[in-house]
Amino acid sequence: MLKSYLFRVGLAAVTTLALVGCGGDTSQTGSNKSSSETLYISAIPDEKVTDQIAKFSKLSEHLSGELGVDVRFVSSTDYTDSITKFTNGEVHLVWFGGLSGVQARMAVPGAQAIAQGKADPKYKSYFIANKATGLKPSEDFPAAIKDTIFTFGSPGSTSGRLMPTYFIMQNNGGVEPDKWFAQKPGYQMSGGHVATANAVADGTYQTGALNYKTYDSLVESDPKIAENTVKIWTTPFYADYNFTVHPEVNTIFGDGFIEKVQAALISVPAGSDAIKAINRDSVIAAKNADFDGIKDTAVKMGLIEK
Repeated sequence: MLKSYLFRVGLAAVTTLALVGCGGDTSQTGSNKSSSETLYISAIPDEKVTDQIAKFSKLSEHLSGELGVDVRFVSSTDYTDSITKFTNGEVHLVWFGGLSGVQARMAVPGAQAIAQGKADPKYKSYFIANKATGLKPSEDFPAAIKDTIFTFGSPGSTSGRLMPTYFIMQNNGGVEPDKWFAQKPGYQMSGGHVATANAVADGTYQTGALNYKTYDSLVESDPKIAENTVKIWTTPFYADYNFTVHPEVNTIFGDGFIEKVQAALISVPAGSDAIKAINRDSVIAAKNADFDGIKDTAVKMGLIEK
């Protein structure tokens, strides 16, 4: 079931939906050409969609100024939606997680990971607990979570689902979470990592896993999270988020445009409102091979097919 959820991105409807996204010009069957030359960008929904729209408007402005084209942000309802939009050519540049980026590039031959946050080659997840559980921070894997009511983030999340699952199995003899936990764990189908933190803080779930950057930011800005939750374990490092670009942009905007987009992303000023969209300090170059470890892990766990 999980495999089908994570990889139900088919190519059969690409032509039809790409035409719709480009205004229905039937003279360009199967292409993503846009007479208005608008670069459409999107992102996996790590937080409330309304918050993303506001934050990514600043990044859109920066890219538009650097590239000399209209840039518009298109929200995605969930991880699968962001992959589907990319696969169908409805969006050209997406801020993906490690796993969703792998899935998107597998679905679109020629797609490239071109940029990532400086922190992303060494990313990590936190396991957190409601303070009422009495669980304390530890350098060792918190085996006591086995008897708690636990929540992952989105099923398609690298830092909220894939890697936490990997590390849970690594520390329990290879047993899948659904079989290891005393009570089957839950998932946050919308709201991303913020929803996970709130679910644990509210006591809906006793423990959960989410990315460290979101949690650290919430502890600083949200008294409810700071007062009611505790970080109990930090995972080892792994590669995660990235900007992936659709190969059709070179057709739409001209040869070499992919390199221009990469340069524009890397040029986002540190500390600017534009870079706040991705909650990073700076942007560096990336390539597909940087995420081979994520792909290999997902394949070994049976979450995607090779």
